[in-house]
Amino acid sequence: MHLLPLQLRFNDIDMMGHVNNAIYLEFFDLGKEHFFASAEVDLYHQDFTMMIVHIDVDFCRQTHFSDRIGVTTEVARFGNKSVEFLQRIVQLDANGVMVADASPLAVCKTILSGYCRSTQHSAVIPDDVRQRMLQV
Repeated sequence: MHLLPLQLRFNDIDMMGHVNNAIYLEFFDLGKEHFFASAEVDLYHQDFTMMIVHIDVDFCRQTHFSDRIGVTTEVARFGNKSVEFLQRIVQLDANGVMVADASPLAVCKTILSGYCRSTQHSAVIPDDVRQRMLQV
């Protein structure tokens, strides 16, 4: 499981005093970006890439400006041409470590499909990409 600490910005907070729901999608995207970087999977400069085809988010608890948070990212399952990620927005302690007994603030399941730029069609996830993702 990959953990990325997040920094809340003033403009992430809405009129209710908590993180706006739309901002969570940015947090989940950052988590995936850092996950792929940790796996040394380049989705920008290769013919093979991945694109999001489905997102499902549950907002479990409010997140406030003073909260220390992070996003966890892990592979939930692989298909032939797809991968499902499970991500959570979690509370962190002062040292940047997940608070073990705290429930997640939000949970996201995202399905990405392999995609070939040159053919503009879905593509099987290459074995080397799959293996690197499993090692994170």
